[in-house]
Amino acid sequence: MIDPVGLTQALVRCASVTPADAGAIAVLETALTPLGFACTRLRFGPRDGAIVENLFARIGASSPHFCFAGHTDVVPPGSGWSLDPFAAEIRDGVLYGRGAADMKSGVAAFVAAAAARLSAGPLRGSISLLITGDEEGLARDGTARVLEWMAANGQIPDFCLVGEPTSVEALGDTIKIGRRGSLNAAIIVRGIQGHAAYPQRADNPVHRLVRVLAELTAEPLDNGTEWFEPSSLQVTSIDVGNAATNVIPGTATAKLNVRFNDRHSAAALEAMIRAGLARHAPDHALEIDCSGEAFLTKPGPDVERLVAAIARATDRTPKLDTGGGTSDARFIARHCPVAEFGLVGTTMHKADERVEVSQITSLAEAYRQVIDAFGV
Repeated sequence: MIDPVGLTQALVRCASVTPADAGAIAVLETALTPLGFACTRLRFGPRDGAIVENLFARIGASSPHFCFAGHTDVVPPGSGWSLDPFAAEIRDGVLYGRGAADMKSGVAAFVAAAAARLSAGPLRGSISLLITGDEEGLARDGTARVLEWMAANGQIPDFCLVGEPTSVEALGDTIKIGRRGSLNAAIIVRGIQGHAAYPQRADNPVHRLVRVLAELTAEPLDNGTEWFEPSSLQVTSIDVGNAATNVIPGTATAKLNVRFNDRHSAAALEAMIRAGLARHAPDHALEIDCSGEAFLTKPGPDVERLVAAIARATDRTPKLDTGGGTSDARFIARHCPVAEFGLVGTTMHKADERVEVSQITSLAEAYRQVIDAFGV
């Protein structure tokens, strides 16, 4: 048996500020190998001069194949802590540390759940873990790359659960079954610089840019769908860099962020932005970056099993939700059904990030119930 609280402490004590590993993957290997997991380290990069450490661990060779996905990298601790962010101290039944909520306790809880299942008898299928050190950063050398390796080596699971802290107020109140997509656009509109008193001799790019933005924001993108809230296009920056009041600038720039539901794709949104630019600002440059498309695991037998297992473990029926930002589930959704479930995340990324010790053990029991529900 594995103590999920002790394993959480061991992981928090690894100062794995993304993309550094700081020994976190080795901690997991040490816990998983004696249980019979075959552990494969997958190193990708370099990014910012660092190789990203990832881990794929599996026990069993048959279906059903249930996978748990998580990350051991964390955001920088920042200032304002009352305790050492990497000491993993427990005070009054609360464990403090960077990554305690997001999401080293989730990873530890699942390892403990897998150990409990293995102690109960032979597996009826397979359990695996996909652990990355590149979730809080650019996410280029983590889960997406590991999935490519898994696909090439016949390791794609039948279902995957991501252990992000999805619960809102109490453990078990919320499951994520999808996420909105996220698209960033950087626009440069070029005009002709000139004296503000002689506008006929210039071509004001600010006016052109304003017309583009007015058109893009005039109407809502949609009114939402059955499982998603309305898509949102937000202008996040307008810049000219003009220090003078009597000069028409030569260029004007803007940045947009679009959080979109399953009625849209990144390609369609890009086409919409390009069409607006073509109408109002033909001389322009546009850069598009999509960090992930919208995805949805539609409610069905898998989601029903997940809901029932969490309800048994926590005495509350979780709400199915698609809100919030992005997660690595956006990569997994390309390969297999995926959902997200974990602790209450109110302190993640904050100073004095923390989790109640009792919640870690409760989460381990919930994950144990989930493993059983999927017939593994």
